[in-house]
Amino acid sequence: MKPRSLYEIALEESKDEITDYTVYKKLSNMEKNPKYKTIFSELTNVEYKHYNFWAKYIENKNVGPDLFKVYLVLILRYIFGGAFAIKYLEKHENLAIKKYEFIKRSIPKEDRETFDKIILEEQKHEKEFADQIQGTYVKYISFIVLGLADALVEIGGIHAGSLGIYNSTELTGLAGIIAGAAASIAMASASYAQAKQGFEGSAKLAAMYTGISYFVSAVILAMPYFLTSVMLYAITISLVFGILIIALATWYNSIISGSKFRRDFMELAGIMLLATVVLFGFGLLIRHFLHISI
Repeated sequence: MKPRSLYEIALEESKDEITDYTVYKKLSNMEKNPKYKTIFSELTNVEYKHYNFWAKYIENKNVGPDLFKVYLVLILRYIFGGAFAIKYLEKHENLAIKKYEFIKRSIPKEDRETFDKIILEEQKHEKEFADQIQGTYVKYISFIVLGLADALVEIGGIHAGSLGIYNSTELTGLAGIIAGAAASIAMASASYAQAKQGFEGSAKLAAMYTGISYFVSAVILAMPYFLTSVMLYAITISLVFGILIIALATWYNSIISGSKFRRDFMELAGIMLLATVVLFGFGLLIRHFLHISI
């Protein structure tokens, strides 16, 4: 890696810090809850202090925020909530902390103590604040992911098997929706029983999140089968929907829980695709040996 001057490093870090400062300032202005507003205000002050640390190395050159990142985080806040927005920024900060270890030698000795404090603040302040404003829905994310994962594997497999048996996209779609309705009730019941065993939250809400996420996924996966009578098109579009749902769910979970996106995505997508192939072949065998002509 090509060595960089302190000026180049400071210019890059100044932009990052002023961007985070702008994000938190806007979040603070938007927030109605007094407790959350205070938290965002504190984060605003911390990021501005960090910006001032780097700004002196660039002779107070006028550095503006990354507006794309600012508005992206604001959109994420509207969709997923304040805790998610902070967690998203925290993931970026984790990368920055690793980078700080490499650039530490470039910091003048008289500023090393302040620099170490900045690293310490980056390591803990956003995580602590994110935990404080974490919405009630976040504790139920595991139940939502459970419902999504089960639906994508089971309903995708049911569709593939039904195509092999019926040779009809409409019957395949109906089979998926009916199976999805029954399985969502079963999954909700199982989640309710699981949540009753020491879960710090409402067992009823856990069951509701699991059941709804399962059934909604089943309906989305079934939609293509009513839009076309060509089997290849229907199953391909359905699989694409399934992969997109997996990508969104695993990305959200990776931000909130800190899990590995690529690993979780590859596991779920691989299981869904494998189940689809296996059950389609199984359906063809049933159709062949039972001489089904539907």
